[in-house]
Amino acid sequence: MAKVIFPDHLLPFVGGNREINIEAKRYRELVEILETRWPGCGIELEKCAVAIDSQIYQDAFLEDLLSESEVFFVRKIEGG
Repeated sequence: MAKVIFPDHLLPFVGGNREINIEAKRYRELVEILETRWPGCGIELEKCAVAIDSQIYQDAFLEDLLSESEVFFVRKIEGG
């Protein structure tokens, strides 16, 4: 089961939870589960980079998740 950690700007989409555990074998499956639970969160997640076990990805859709994986969403900073 992967531990998913959301920064404060995503909290409204997860009902106030900062971290949740989700059973998913791939990142793509994880996003589908999140979208099913909280319709519309996919739009916000597209604005984020994702770190899986401390490795940052711009596009992680094909990445595998281990049972102890930690997934952290972080907002991309535009410009700068």
